Amino acid sequence: GDTAGCTFCHTSPEERCSTCHQRHQFNPAVARKSEQCKTCHWGKDHRDWEAYDISIHGTVYQVNKWDLTQFDMSKKLAGADYVGPTCQYCHMRGGHHNVQRLSTVYTSMGMSNADRGAPLWKEKRDTWVSVCDDCHSPRFARENLQAMDEACKDAGLKYTETFKVAENLMLDGMGEPMPKDPAPDWSGQH
Repeated sequence: GDTAGCTFCHTSPEERCSTCHQRHQFNPAVARKSEQCKTCHWGKDHRDWEAYDISIHGTVYQVNKWDLTQFDMSKKLAGADYVGPTCQYCHMRGGHHNVQRLSTVYTSMGMSNADRGAPLWKEKRDTWVSVCDDCHSPRFARENLQAMDEACKDAGLKYTETFKVAENLMLDGMGEPMPKDPAPDWSGQH
């Protein structure tokens, strides 16, 4: 099941128009909706949809997506004037089909790619700021990037700390998660 789930998305989706445009309803207006990205970008290993959906941008989209004056999906992305950004508005800026070109430096798990000063990341971060400054000030975007860096570093420390606690429990002989004689469940069985 996991393999089938992975290969559905990880077999050159950028080469298949139907990944975003739906094979049975080839409609650019449908492909411009954030839900199209949810097909692949959600779940325990890719929490992109969940992160977007609960963000202020996702909330604005969910509340207003049926209002054509706020989200007119019939307009090309280059001419879109949405009240808030969709996934496509930022990652396919101007209608460009290379989604990764405008990706952020963060992976869906986040920890590994906090800013460490690599030139490639500087370029990606500058591009990221240029996307945000369509609606926000460059200072606002840079401050948010810095806040995300700090959050990733903090999360990395917590992640390491958690494994240290588990390791110490194992060393102390307390690694067994269940007692040998668990209490019976409602049916009287263990």
